[in-house]
Amino acid sequence: MALSKLERRHRIKNRIRKIVSGTANRPRLSVYRSNKEIYAQIVDDVAGVTLAAASSRDKEVASSSKTEAAASVGKAIAEKATKAGIEAVAFDRNGYLYHGRVKVLAEAAREAGLKF
Repeated sequence: MALSKLERRHRIKNRIRKIVSGTANRPRLSVYRSNKEIYAQIVDDVAGVTLAAASSRDKEVASSSKTEAAASVGKAIAEKATKAGIEAVAFDRNGYLYHGRVKVLAEAAREAGLKF
């Protein structure tokens, strides 16, 4: 029987999480995408702590389209990361394809100075 979209994404997510793990030196940038919003957080998996977070629900992130919101979330998370002293991260696309809003967020974070 075929897998549902959610089951397929969870399988891919688990496969990625076996490899990608955040440390204090190189934390993990995790992206979650819902139908309306997009969220990003920088996580130290060893300590189990979220170091920085940004989402399209924040006040400073106002845009007309979802892709513009993703770009502004990418810039916001990169700015928060640099304030926290984080330069390089491991990108966790969370089972989503590297396409569309996830790609726009990643490219905006790179342009704002985050290395991954």
